[in-house]
Parts: sequence; structure tokens; C-alpha cells
Amino acid sequence: MKVVLFCGGLGTRLREHSDTIPKPLVTIGYRPLLWHLMRYYAHFGHHEFILCLGYRGDMIREYFLKYNDAMSNDFTLSEGGRRVELHSRDANDWRITFVDTGLHSTIAQRLVRVQKYLDGEPEFFANYSDGLSSLPLDGQLADFRAKGAVASFVSVPSPLSFHYVQSAADGTVTTLGAADTQQRINGGFFVFSHEMFKYIKAGDELVEAPFARLIAERRLVSYPWDGFWRCMDTFKDKITFDRMEAGGDSPWKVWQ
Repeated sequence: MKVVLFCGGLGTRLREHSDTIPKPLVTIGYRPLLWHLMRYYAHFGHHEFILCLGYRGDMIREYFLKYNDAMSNDFTLSEGGRRVELHSRDANDWRITFVDTGLHSTIAQRLVRVQKYLDGEPEFFANYSDGLSSLPLDGQLADFRAKGAVASFVSVPSPLSFHYVQSAADGTVTTLGAADTQQRINGGFFVFSHEMFKYIKAGDELVEAPFARLIAERRLVSYPWDGFWRCMDTFKDKITFDRMEAGGDSPWKVWQ
């Protein structure tokens, strides 16, 4: 199955890290978030990717045009540097289609712009490209097929760490407690049937009007996942990912 990765957003909340690097290229350790995500899908046997480019899409193209497997795998150097013997490869069997989907397009518009590359595909994956997970992808796909849905998304526990407050009319606090951890959010890992394009109209945002139409027809399902999931939303999230990776605590690396 093909994997559509939305890589065109501005990533404004990561601007404190960089004003120029698109979010998918923000690194975790030495490799971009996008690389980790693609490696995740490849582990489950899905090697065909469609990258929906927008903001600084040129940098994403350049990264892969200059991609060197030696930067992410063990190798032996000999003959004074003239010979490089790779002991494994990551991207050797990846097939990547790069598509300019506009600077300010919505997610739904980006999806529509790559539709021609999905003709003949009854099902496909899609991802916001801003988070990583140890989600059992085969389990989500099997659930999607069993329920005959048009769309499926992973639901994860809300990561909110704020406190909720209840106050009297005069402002006196009556209740202060932890946020409701029972609420769940869209984790950004999707499975779609090709029928999804029938539910998207001009100007739509993906999870608003199209999903409302699917809900009305009971064709949208969620796949609950309580294992590891984390989004890279802020610079603090990047630091957390870096520390996890440096400490060998990388549950999203299901390929290891």
C-alpha cells in the first residue's frame, strides 16, 4: 500500500528551533522526523511514499536527492576511503514521489492534489508527519477492513497536562484538578479507501466537513491505541525526542 505523507505545513510552533527547516526535517538525533516515520512504515512492508510538499519543499527534495545510506547504517571504510562497504540499507527499496501541493493548502486539498498518484489503489495510508508511534499498523489496517469503513484514524489519550478550574461567580476557585485523561484525540495515523475522495469538496479541511459526512453515513472509525505516541509540536517536544533517542528509549523504532 502507498503512504501519503503531508509535509507542507509551516510548523509555526517550532519556529524557536528554526525559521527555515520544515517540521518533517527537524531531527531526532541525527535523522529527520520524516526518516523515522518512513522507516516505521517500511518495517510493515509499505515502501511507496507520496510526499505532499509545501513550505520549504525544496529542502525535503534536496535531503533525499543527496541521501546517503552510510549516514544511518554501519559500514566499513577501506582503501583510504575509496571503498565503502554497507552492512545494511534503509532506503534502498523505497519509492518516493515528490509533489508540490501548495504553500497554504489545507490537508484535504493536498490529498486531492495527489489523487492521480493513487489511481488504482483501493486503500492507502496517510499521516500528518508530525508524530511517531509504536502503533501496530497491521492491527489498524485489519480493523479498518473488517468494519468496511472509508476512513480510519488512530485515537490516543489526550496528552494535556494542564489543570481544569471551576470557579464561583465572584471568581473564587471551587475545584482545581488534573485535566480529563479520558478524552482522546486524533493521532494523525490514517487509513483511507479510495472512496475518500468522494467526500472531499473544494475548500474543505480534512477532519471537519469530509469527516462529518462520513460520520453521518457511519463510515468513519477510530482505532484506539494506548501505547507509545508522541507529537513533535514544540521545541520542548524535540528536546524530549532527542533525549529519548540518546538514552536508547525509542519505542517508535519498531524495526529494531
